[in-house]
Amino acid sequence: MAGRVEGKVAFVTGAARGQGRSHALRLAEEGADIIAVDIAAQIDTVPYAMSTPDDLAQTVKEVEALDRRIIATQADVRDYDALKSAVDDGVAQLGRLDIVAANAGIFGHARAEEMPEQTWQDMIGVNLTGVWHAAKAAIPHIRAGGHGGSIVLTSSTAGLMPFENFAHYTAAKHGVVGLMRTLALELAPDFIRVNSVHPTSVNTDMIHNSATYELFAPDLPPEQRTKEVLGERFQTLNALPIRWVEPRDISNAVLWLASDESRYVTGVTLPIDAGSLIK
Repeated sequence: MAGRVEGKVAFVTGAARGQGRSHALRLAEEGADIIAVDIAAQIDTVPYAMSTPDDLAQTVKEVEALDRRIIATQADVRDYDALKSAVDDGVAQLGRLDIVAANAGIFGHARAEEMPEQTWQDMIGVNLTGVWHAAKAAIPHIRAGGHGGSIVLTSSTAGLMPFENFAHYTAAKHGVVGLMRTLALELAPDFIRVNSVHPTSVNTDMIHNSATYELFAPDLPPEQRTKEVLGERFQTLNALPIRWVEPRDISNAVLWLASDESRYVTGVTLPIDAGSLIK
């Protein structure tokens, strides 16, 4: 089935690479034009290399190769004014807004009692406040269209269960669920549906970095912490015998929630978790 979101405009945060780029491309494949935002810069408390302006430019190139329009802006989701300006400009150029994929997020780890204050603040700022900012900036435009819409918030399996060493990440992702459910109630009269997706480990740079590998394999010297070796440990998180899911697996769920195929689905926490929540 092609054209499942034909003629619609989608706003995607964290669009420079990983899941965000995948979401932008999957929605574009099915007919949507894209408003793309990414910080495309480093946050000091994040223990791996973040996206760059070149990454965001590559997303633009790949969306345009699908013959779809894209308006891309470098902006930090913690900065509401910058995010609102990016959305307003995108709507002014593309004419409408129907879909939000509030995907921008960061990852890191520390024991709760040892966590630096700034590490906590940055995580909550990006992974929870940034999600609220994306919805807040988008809602007036979706409502103005008068045709309803779909907002998809990216949480995690950590939004539905606890994990040691991730107090800040788990708190933020649980907070996304509360935000999603509240927005689903508040926006239902306008036929704006709000749901959350909950991935297990996804095959992106967010898990494939030396800091995360060290957490999962502290018993091994750095030279032995290879993707192959770590894959076996990531697989223990899942019920299905896989190491991680691919970004497109999450994008397919986002697409379904964005499309009319899920027209009466709202307030749902949708796991794409290879069964990790039932282990």
